[in-house]
Amino acid sequence: MTEVKVSYYGDEGSYSEEASLMFFSNALLIPCRRFKDVFENVERGVSEFGVIPIENSLEGSVGEVYDLLREFNVMIYGELQLRISHCLIALPGVSLGSIRYVYSHPQALAQCSRFLSSLDVELIPYYSTSSAVRMIKEKQLCDSAAVGSLRAAEIYGMNVVVREIEDNPNNFTRFLVLALRDCEVSGRDKTSIIVGLPHIPGSLYRALEEFAIRGINLTKIESRPSKEKVWEYVFFIDFEGHRLDVNCLEALKSLSMKVPYIKVLGSYPRAV
Repeated sequence: MTEVKVSYYGDEGSYSEEASLMFFSNALLIPCRRFKDVFENVERGVSEFGVIPIENSLEGSVGEVYDLLREFNVMIYGELQLRISHCLIALPGVSLGSIRYVYSHPQALAQCSRFLSSLDVELIPYYSTSSAVRMIKEKQLCDSAAVGSLRAAEIYGMNVVVREIEDNPNNFTRFLVLALRDCEVSGRDKTSIIVGLPHIPGSLYRALEEFAIRGINLTKIESRPSKEKVWEYVFFIDFEGHRLDVNCLEALKSLSMKVPYIKVLGSYPRAV
């Protein structure tokens, strides 16, 4: 099988890297420091695919990623869900009682808030979980720990002080696979779109009506500020079916005549 280039968010050992390895059996992985870097790499052809987190089952959506989906000319090729289990990671020999600072991505810190609040530590946001582990290793911070994955601890030769520190075992992150195209019909598809609505009563109702009258099931609606006018929003909508299915095609055609803005982000197989 031909090796493909895949950009992902974070350093080696990140959950995005783990998701990339789950989705692609043979890939050259390219770590990225920013979400935007993943989008740029895909749009410019530096990599064929990109993998980014879009939402967590406990902490909700990653707003920046939704905004980037609107900004860049990329499509959603696939999705997957990854069970997230966090560890408290420190340098070898560092005990729990000697830790004064804990670094990690803000969402990871929030997902472990119950455990972390029981410690006498200062929480310091960092741009990714794996990068926090790597930074502590490189700077040899004996009074610090990171919240990250078991894989990150193994990669950087660090000590797992405590395992499974997340507040809830039902902790899953949904990742999107980006490309310049979406996926062919698989029979178990979903489609994602962005819709801008006129600022008048009933506009959302009339937009969603196109799906209801055709029996198309909506699986998610997410609003984000339009950033063009104060207090106006765009809506990200996921629904079951492929954009090339007859009823979905009709719904999108009718919807496009009702709204001032619509962008089809792509159709792709639903994550198992």
